[in-house]
Amino acid sequence: MRFFISAGEPSGDLHAGNLATSLRQDAPHCDIYGLGGPRLRAAGVDLLYPLAEHAVMGFIAVAGVVPALADLLERITDAWYRRRPDAVVLIDYPGYHWWVAARAKALDIPVVSFVPPQLWAWAGHRVRKMRRTFDKVLCALPFEQEWFASRGLDTEYIGHPYFDELAKHLPDATFVSRARSGGPVIGMLPGSRQGEVKHNTDWLIDSARTIHRDRPDARFLFACYRESHRDAIAARLESESFPAEAHVHRTADVIASSDACIAVSGSVGLELLWHGKPSAVIYKTNRTGRVLFNLLRTTNYISLVNLLAGRELFPEILTSEPLHPAPAQHVLRWLSDPGEHSRVVNELRDLKQAVGMPGACDRAARYLVSLASHSARQAA
Repeated sequence: MRFFISAGEPSGDLHAGNLATSLRQDAPHCDIYGLGGPRLRAAGVDLLYPLAEHAVMGFIAVAGVVPALADLLERITDAWYRRRPDAVVLIDYPGYHWWVAARAKALDIPVVSFVPPQLWAWAGHRVRKMRRTFDKVLCALPFEQEWFASRGLDTEYIGHPYFDELAKHLPDATFVSRARSGGPVIGMLPGSRQGEVKHNTDWLIDSARTIHRDRPDARFLFACYRESHRDAIAARLESESFPAEAHVHRTADVIASSDACIAVSGSVGLELLWHGKPSAVIYKTNRTGRVLFNLLRTTNYISLVNLLAGRELFPEILTSEPLHPAPAQHVLRWLSDPGEHSRVVNELRDLKQAVGMPGACDRAARYLVSLASHSARQAA
């Protein structure tokens, strides 16, 4: 039994590693290889290329790496001829993964989408491409199953795998106790991609300055994905007058310690939901990107939490302005109005109870093992 798993960004790598672990629980001797990052490698998967460590985003940025991605596709195809998988499992990362899916389909290898791209939010017309190349869509969000199924795809709702990771890890109680020993704590989450950190650090620091002017007792914790991100942000903070720390691999601890957060849009929103933290969600783009995004988007919200709730629990700030004041204003409102803060916390608690079910990776693994077993019986 053999599987090819591909994740093109850090959040996908997290899910890929957990899926590989679940697959080995159901099929201990299965062979797994693919594309990903440190989490997939740590799960014992043979990586052809660390795709998740070179994640890119944005229309222009992706175009710049097309030749390298085309070469990688040929390497993947060669590997499939030598080690033909029973299924190709693709985690989000639209665009390039559709190239991979089309190549697998041409070789008659079953293609499964695990955490499908959010076409319902920005590119509904592109579902035709998925319909041609994907055999199964394992949906992470409740409304996705009906959306994809109504457009001709074979779907199954299994829940979001991010809740699997969150259920396994408790925050460091010592860290949280120390962090909460003074005034209010504001969590700053600049994203996991290099481009996100580069484009949002100035905005987050300016927001911290604004909050600190009104609330001199406030302190700020930056949660960084990489050492290099932490080092860059820590260097920037040295010249600031407000109390702040930058930590790496402490996202859960920073969130648990915080009274409110400002976060770059992404799957970290589900972690904020899990911990019940009122948060402002930011999305920085250039003017061209903003025009294209507004032309393509088909939903009222960009945050997963708001999409799940069907209303705005997390204020969203999508802008091309360098330093928009809204995130700081929302945080100050929560700090000054305990009733409003409690209202958001209670609504997040109710939403978590409704949608925060762990076990998605186990359910996906059971499906994939069943698919491979069925294929083996047919071949026999």
